[in-house]
Amino acid sequence: MSTYTLSRGISRGMKQTHKPGENPWSVSRMAALLVLAVLAVTWLVPFAWAVLTSLKSEADAGASQITLNPPDGLSFEAYRKVLSAGDIPSWAWNSLITSVAITFITVATSALAGYAFSRVNFKGKRLLYAAIIAAIIIPPQLLIVPLFRQMLAFNLVDTYWGIILPQAFAPAMVLILKRFFDQIPVELEDAARVDGAGRLRVFWSVVLPLSRPILAAVAIFVFIGAWNNFLWPFIVTTDAHLMTLPVGLQTVKSAYGLQYAQNMASAILAALPLVLVFLFFQRQIIKGIATTGFGGQ
Repeated sequence: MSTYTLSRGISRGMKQTHKPGENPWSVSRMAALLVLAVLAVTWLVPFAWAVLTSLKSEADAGASQITLNPPDGLSFEAYRKVLSAGDIPSWAWNSLITSVAITFITVATSALAGYAFSRVNFKGKRLLYAAIIAAIIIPPQLLIVPLFRQMLAFNLVDTYWGIILPQAFAPAMVLILKRFFDQIPVELEDAARVDGAGRLRVFWSVVLPLSRPILAAVAIFVFIGAWNNFLWPFIVTTDAHLMTLPVGLQTVKSAYGLQYAQNMASAILAALPLVLVFLFFQRQIIKGIATTGFGGQ
């Protein structure tokens, strides 16, 4: 049997969502679905309220009486003011460039590191693995000052690379990918080596094709985290043309106090791309979580 046939068989096996003969409508499954439905509604209620508030006038949004039918009616005035007050297309483009670059670098380095920890025995492996775990424990806020001094020394402040490089390392993703690579049968790699493939060839042609669900999930999680990151881009950028969307929207503030409708409109505009990403890639996210081994094994 060829390596390709074995890879296809393992891939199909990983796509199974429940055991053959298992009742899909059991009491435990129905209870789990009910809990998930309650959690979904719990999440949707504040999101729907934010959308409704963004469609109100500032007078209705700041009123003490809560109503679903505001006296002034619904309008897109808050969105118009937010869009006209800042350079949102430029900020969104900056967020897209940096988030895609961070995602690509993080997934590539995490996959290589995870595979090395899973399959390769090298000197200092345990010490380096302990350092990866320790990096997860350390709060990222503690690294802000040394990272900024480093970017300043390399003249990377107010540059794309200054935003990208400090975020292009995710120790948690290394552990997740290592856990997944541990589940791939070693026999597949042995069969490829018998055919004359080297370690990098095995990694590229055998391991990565089997890892598409988890790689897609990791990429989506990293992209969402990079898109939502506010603190580091806020610190490392002062040029308005290089600001990311979360940072730029914070500059769109009124001088007349807190504007609830505009704040909600800004939040919706920043979250809309992520909602679209989840809607288009939710199956990949679910498959990735299910195949990591953290989802209930």
